[in-house]
Amino acid sequence: MQSGQIMVGAHKGIYVIKLAGDVRLNLCTSFDNFINDMFAHNDFKDVIFDLHDAEGVDSTTLGLMAKIAIRALERGCRKPLALSADKGIRHLLDAMGFDALIEVSGEHRNYRTQPKPLQCKTPDECAAREKVLEAHRVLMSMNEHNAETFRDLVHTLELESEPAKPSARMH
Repeated sequence: MQSGQIMVGAHKGIYVIKLAGDVRLNLCTSFDNFINDMFAHNDFKDVIFDLHDAEGVDSTTLGLMAKIAIRALERGCRKPLALSADKGIRHLLDAMGFDALIEVSGEHRNYRTQPKPLQCKTPDECAAREKVLEAHRVLMSMNEHNAETFRDLVHTLELESEPAKPSARMH
C-alpha cells in the first residue's frame, strides 16, 4: 500500500478532502487542525470526501471524518458526500454506521478547486494519543456497535493519558 496523503481544497464554501493511499493516524493532528480552520470560516457550506484514491482508512481518520460530518450537520448543512467506488471502503463506511452522517456515491466528480497536499507534521506521542482518543470517542457516539468495538481501546488510551499518580509511601 502506498503511504497516505490528505489533500484539501475549497471553492465558495465547498471543501474537498481527498484521501489517497493508506491514510493513518500519523496525519491526524494536521488533519484536525485543518478541520478547526475549515469550520472557522464563515463561508463553510458543504464538504466532499473523495476516497477514490484511498487504499485504506484507519479508525482515527474515520473518527475525524465523523467529526466533520457531525459539525456540518450541527451547522444546518446537508449530509457531507463521500465518493468511493471501492467495495471495501464502502463496506467499512456502512459497517461503522456512516449512513447516518454522510451520503455515499460511487460517482467521480470534477471540482472547481484542485485539492493540494495538506502539510502534515509528525505529531508528538501525547498529541497523537489525544487525537486518537477524541476520534474514537466520536466513533463510539455514532452507535452501539462502535461503542462496543472501541470501548477497550478508549479505556486504555484514557488510562495512558492520566497523569501518573504518586505512589503511597510506606513508613
